[in-house]
Amino acid sequence: MIVGLFIPCYVDQFYPNAGIATYKLLTKLGVEVRYPAGQTCCGQPMANSGFEHLNQGCNQLFVDNFSEYDYIVSPSGSCVLHIKEHLQIDKQPERALAIRHKVYELVEFLVDVLKVKNLQAKFPHRVGLHQSCHGQRGLLLSQMTELNAPYFSKPHELLAQVSGLTLIDLDREDECCGFGGTFCVVEEAVSVKMGKDRVKDHLLHRAEYITGSDMSCLMHMEGILKRQNSAVKVLHISEILNAE
Repeated sequence: MIVGLFIPCYVDQFYPNAGIATYKLLTKLGVEVRYPAGQTCCGQPMANSGFEHLNQGCNQLFVDNFSEYDYIVSPSGSCVLHIKEHLQIDKQPERALAIRHKVYELVEFLVDVLKVKNLQAKFPHRVGLHQSCHGQRGLLLSQMTELNAPYFSKPHELLAQVSGLTLIDLDREDECCGFGGTFCVVEEAVSVKMGKDRVKDHLLHRAEYITGSDMSCLMHMEGILKRQNSAVKVLHISEILNAE
């Protein structure tokens, strides 16, 4: 099995440790990982802003970089969901479709493909889990509380394997943080208010860290925490699952 590591542009620029932890975790689990150096933005910001028709260059580059791998894995649910649902090349539809079927967010890859049951990780802290909208409602990483259906959570399943970690209970465990990509720019006031509400839930339950599978959501909450002079930190779930 050879995995192509897809690192979103904002992770590369602002949170490289999340990408490094993802690489180290996969190699620790016996996966051969390669990083295509020519990769760049997947095009999600343009598509979400109504300019998907301008994405052909991004789409072609993505396919050229990742077609050869057995799987494509990324530490970003929103970027993965964009590729799964929107990647297309007019002149090579079969290549794009093949990519869409083999791209995975890190958590779903660990649970659904590698079927990890015994992570050798240690993180003795109180942790709050943020289940992002793209991961939960798009990739179905966990059940939505508004549905009358059996509960499941793939991030919970992995975090439960981490020695010393205490996963705190939240009052509203699947509430949106308000980031929403370009939404936080065009609707700044609403986005910030939603983020403050999301952060407050974690603070009330004495979280030391907030984690999740979307660094973009964590970035949004980190900004709010810093402005509140809070000691609570954010970490991508890969960094906790790889902690020793």
